[in-house]
Amino acid sequence: MKYTSKKKALLILADGTIFHGKAVGDKEGTAFGEVCFNTGMTGYQEIFTDPSYFGQLMVMTNAHIGNYGAHNEEVESDTVKIAGLICKNFSYEYSRPDADMGLKEFLDKSNLFAISDVDTRALVSYIRDNGAMNAVISTDVENLEALKSKLAEVPSMEGLELASRVSAKEAYYYGDENASYRISALDIGIKKNILRNLAKRDAYIKVFPYNTSFEEMAAWNPDAYFISNGPGDPEPLTEAIATAKEIIKTDKPLFGICLGHQVIALANGVSTYKMHNGHRGINHPILNLITGKGEITSQNHGFAINREETEKNPNLEITHVHLNDQTVAGIRMKNKDVFSVQYHPEASPGPHDADYLFDDFFEIIKKTSQQTV
Repeated sequence: MKYTSKKKALLILADGTIFHGKAVGDKEGTAFGEVCFNTGMTGYQEIFTDPSYFGQLMVMTNAHIGNYGAHNEEVESDTVKIAGLICKNFSYEYSRPDADMGLKEFLDKSNLFAISDVDTRALVSYIRDNGAMNAVISTDVENLEALKSKLAEVPSMEGLELASRVSAKEAYYYGDENASYRISALDIGIKKNILRNLAKRDAYIKVFPYNTSFEEMAAWNPDAYFISNGPGDPEPLTEAIATAKEIIKTDKPLFGICLGHQVIALANGVSTYKMHNGHRGINHPILNLITGKGEITSQNHGFAINREETEKNPNLEITHVHLNDQTVAGIRMKNKDVFSVQYHPEASPGPHDADYLFDDFFEIIKKTSQQTV
């Protein structure tokens, strides 16, 4: 369906700066959240359904969004998780033969408000200079002061616990119950492709809600533990941090990704901080300090762990660094089979340079399982 006329829309940043655009389709609406941008040229559907983006207004830097439609299988969760979408050109028609629907229909199913025709180059440049901040997108263009007033009431992402909003309500199973290995996974916003990567390496996974105790996770008698990615500030996740501390006391392997990486750092006494701008895209350069090799990675995070504290911690070793800003991208414990990375080795979307991390995890699991036989 072609749209020849669109409703006027705008974006207001927390500092009062305004960008103008048009509503996608014929929809009126308003959405609030922290504005952030993703530099990926593809993978918009996976990005929109990634639980780590919950509560955020997503700016896509690629000029065309929607041109290859949407596919039912290319999702990272059951629903769209971003708070709203901001783009330059929204494609109502698509050319991909195996797409199941257009992107507008896909977004409509989640009742997501989106705006287009925004000067995203200028917007991203402004955010880069001034930092991530809250914003509102709306078609209510005549009521600026009311929108600004409501925007002022939106809580900052710093200190905001969001894992409970996206985590499973009850424990569930994933994979083949006859698989060789059992993994207890703490869901603080888990992506489906993480579960796929664990299952295809001969694991049966029990996924637990964000506030599950160690005792409950251990009762399943797993061979290893996993802590997932997710949204929000890691420091309010006191229950997850306490669970991680108990897992670390065991001799079983533990792997963490993104928010899980930050939870493991906090469990080791290393603090986290909100970044001026996060890392979000599919071409972020990482240096593996163990192998000396570079990796191109998929990333999505607005918080990071304190590098100075990590370097001083006698139990931790930095294994990976981000080459753009030298932030910590990976750690491991020196006397435990515990490691984590800030980026996404499951890379959905993105490159596959970091696939080996799942293989490393299973090599550790195999080793420890043999020792306990």
